[in-house]
Amino acid sequence: MDAMSTVSPTYISDQLEDNLRELNHIYHKCHDIHIHTFNIGQTTKALVIYVEGLVDHELLNKDVLAPLINEPEADWNYTVKDLSALVSISNITEHTRMDELISNLSSGCVGLFIQGVSSCFALGLAKWEKRAIIEPSAESVVRGPREGFTETLTINTSMLRRKIKSPAMKMIAYTIGTHTQTTVIAVYMEGIARESLIEEVNERISDIQIDGILESGYIEGLIEDSPFSPFPQIQVTERPDVVCAALLEGKVSILVDGTPFALIAPATLFSMLQSPEDYYQRFLIGTLIRWMRYVFFLTTLLLPSLYIAILTFHQEMVPTSLLLSIARSREDIPFPALVEALLMEISFEALREAGVRLPKQVGAAVSIVGALFIGQAATSAGLVSAPMVMVVAITGVASFMMPQYATGIALRMLRFPIMFLSGIHKKSLYLSFSLSIC
Repeated sequence: MDAMSTVSPTYISDQLEDNLRELNHIYHKCHDIHIHTFNIGQTTKALVIYVEGLVDHELLNKDVLAPLINEPEADWNYTVKDLSALVSISNITEHTRMDELISNLSSGCVGLFIQGVSSCFALGLAKWEKRAIIEPSAESVVRGPREGFTETLTINTSMLRRKIKSPAMKMIAYTIGTHTQTTVIAVYMEGIARESLIEEVNERISDIQIDGILESGYIEGLIEDSPFSPFPQIQVTERPDVVCAALLEGKVSILVDGTPFALIAPATLFSMLQSPEDYYQRFLIGTLIRWMRYVFFLTTLLLPSLYIAILTFHQEMVPTSLLLSIARSREDIPFPALVEALLMEISFEALREAGVRLPKQVGAAVSIVGALFIGQAATSAGLVSAPMVMVVAITGVASFMMPQYATGIALRMLRFPIMFLSGIHKKSLYLSFSLSIC
């Protein structure tokens, strides 16, 4: 889908002065736009326009400007073929409209205007600073590739092509965003992915109308089925091996220029609980670890609620010796179990969020030391009991086993309404299970 452009589709004139006037009007107050006029040979006037920071200056001077300036007067038609024979640039396209050229300039091309030619040549000389390929910090594994996507789309697609060399891997490009003109690519395996799925993805992406796309989260929010659901409906990953494995399973991946996070659709709850390392482990080990992940998924969601419900309404479910121990630890606590759990859960969530937002050097220390300090201080002050601190700590550790960060956030959100139900209704145990299943 071609996004609507803010530049009117003006046709390029064969008069260089008219084109220069139009370019100055379009890029008024744009300090990063450079326009350089020169002569081809002795009399033919020309100009180049480019965006500072997106172009290789050395190649521009050596392979474009020098051959053109030193070219003697010759009778040639200034076509792409003639220009390719003169300059050492392989990527040359010709445009007759100004809006088409503007899009290429923002992608790192150099625009070449020549007096007497009613078109412009876009020369592929893109070069900008790129982040090196490193291991994703959010999806680290013990065994597996140590490379992750970067913010450069061409690097990301090349990483996929290097792993899957078959021409059956297809890539469909879209341009989305009125102002950002962001390139979005849908990747799938022809013959493996269902045609209905490919058509559905194509239709949803093509229907997007928005001013700008800055991250794949924009796409995720615009194409998902239920925007009010707390659970993610599209899998997000930074790892090329995860994307390749999903493509071979018949899924579709969506890559967005400017972000290292790729989308995978369709996604299920089981895929959200799958770690990249599960592909590389032996069957028995991978199955055991995955089942542990499922158990801790339920632990994260239900453990505080079960503790509140049992302690408040269903004491007969607790062995007598354990019940007496809990009663002794709670005899000086002024709050009911629900308020006690809410105090600890809110404090733990605040510490976790602080650890994420703080610099890495102090974030981990603040979250760990803060949790120990608050738990110990709250127990000593008689605000919460020691068993409650253990329950909250086990719940927090269990939540760290979620491979997908968005899934962990959904569990953290749902835990609080289930806790409210478990503390206010006599049949709270059954309600908690029913809500978690729904």
